[in-house]
Amino acid sequence: MSAPATKAKPARKAGKFTPKRTTKGKEFTPRAPRSTEDRLKRLFVSLTAQIDGAHFKNAIRTCNKILVLAPNDADVLQTKLFLLLQTEDYAAALDLASAPEHRFQKAYALYRLNRETDAGEVVKELKAVELDDDAARGVEHLEAQLEYRQGDYDGAVKTYTHLLDTCAPQSDEQSDLLTNLSAAQAHLDFLTSGFQSSIASLPATVIQSLETAPPPSAAPTASHPTTAVVTTSPAPTRKGPRPSRVPKGVVPGVTPPPDPERWIKKSERTNVVVHSRKKGKKVVGAAGTTQGAAVVEQPQPSAGGGGGGKKKKR
Repeated sequence: MSAPATKAKPARKAGKFTPKRTTKGKEFTPRAPRSTEDRLKRLFVSLTAQIDGAHFKNAIRTCNKILVLAPNDADVLQTKLFLLLQTEDYAAALDLASAPEHRFQKAYALYRLNRETDAGEVVKELKAVELDDDAARGVEHLEAQLEYRQGDYDGAVKTYTHLLDTCAPQSDEQSDLLTNLSAAQAHLDFLTSGFQSSIASLPATVIQSLETAPPPSAAPTASHPTTAVVTTSPAPTRKGPRPSRVPKGVVPGVTPPPDPERWIKKSERTNVVVHSRKKGKKVVGAAGTTQGAAVVEQPQPSAGGGGGGKKKKR
């Protein structure tokens, strides 16, 4: 005996969404919040990836999120300070570098903010403290840059020479030190002996005028009263009447005026020549009128001379 045939289910139409049935009365249970340790773990993973990818702006935001959960994390504070210096936000880095262990970062931020005097005081404090070799070398680099910027080229040459003698050969540091040392030495040579050769190359008249010229006097420091200068704006000039625009080739008073009805359709004009259906006649009248229109028939002149008809064939 054959099995009974089963009825096939109709296929669902394309583009028609059938929602799933839900159990009535089922209450929604919110997901439990993650623990602080789990959130910190995820944030540290994101921070590492952002620093490796050089996404420093996003890394600073991640540091702020971590500091909300762990405000006393020294590693995160150090990382944020490094990121602020990398992004050249020296004002924010200076505000963050208030701890004693961040004095070098503070001195560098002051140097980049063109506060050389304050940076030099912090460098003196660092040199008075016992530091490891790497930290002491960084302080010496910063000291040489401050000496060069403040015009102490002799001290800068000595500091760069000491750093060059103690650096690793064929390194990036050696290349940078050679460049900085040559710049400081060039300034020092010009101040000690270079200016003499430059003066010797000048004409004799210029040298004599320089030798006989009196020394420059100090600029007066007294402040002079300032008077307010009132400037009056000039009165606006009145413009004359605008000249009429006459088309090219038109002479006023000579050229006949244009047809005033030139913008109206020909079928609506008051005077138009209409060809009549009758042979040899024209009708001149008002176009578009139905009652009271004056129509004048004009005969058309014949083409012949004296005779008015055709000649019969013989």
